Amino acid sequence: MAFVLAGAFAPLPYNPVVPDAAVILLGPSADHWAGTDGSGFDVFSRTIAAAANDIPTALLGTLASLAVGLPLGLLSSTNGRWSDAFMRGLDVFQSFPIVILSIVVVTIFDDAITGVIVAIMIINVPRFARLARSEAVVLRQTRFIEAAQAVGVGTPRLLRKHLLPNVLPVTLAQTSLAAAHAMVVIAALSFLGAGVTPPEPSWGYMIQEGARAITIGAWWVSLMPGLAIFIVIMSFNLIADGLLLASERSDLE
Repeated sequence: MAFVLAGAFAPLPYNPVVPDAAVILLGPSADHWAGTDGSGFDVFSRTIAAAANDIPTALLGTLASLAVGLPLGLLSSTNGRWSDAFMRGLDVFQSFPIVILSIVVVTIFDDAITGVIVAIMIINVPRFARLARSEAVVLRQTRFIEAAQAVGVGTPRLLRKHLLPNVLPVTLAQTSLAAAHAMVVIAALSFLGAGVTPPEPSWGYMIQEGARAITIGAWWVSLMPGLAIFIVIMSFNLIADGLLLASERSDLE
């Protein structure tokens, strides 16, 4: 969150989308805290600004996949004949390479950010659907669900009032992990040139530029964006651990 707020509102030392040809590939100094890249951009300013693109994109794609995958998983926990067919369809879908699938999805959309959000959603829907289904199947064997069915509670009410509240805490923890995975996908797409279009800053694209610059000793170009990705992914994982711990405590109570 701090990264997003900084990227959106904090005053940056230099314009992150306007290069300066006079300061190409300068090392870290008092003027440029993290150095400059091969185009003359200030690395620190672009790293902070990129957070306003990459993190919201990851969160939006993850939340969209949660909104689609959670209901599908709950519905597939019923004993209908379509349930097994749905799960087999997920198996086939997940057999496709993630990066290739993401590139195909992104190229369909004119707006790169929209394409990345949709790609993240498509990738993570099976993850949420499987998790929700497995949790719901276990819950259906508990006595309070059997009691609800015995008194005539219909499937829609059973899903909404009894299964969803008990499945939601685990899926929320998974949401944080999926957001961390989404950050990796965004960085990979930008690294391959299929993400945010330059000069808009993106951590993956900055690392791609740094990979080329490191051959001539400009190690600082990729250091800041790589460190930012590490911090954000670590933060998402810590949030997931906290949510899981809170869920386990509530179950014990």
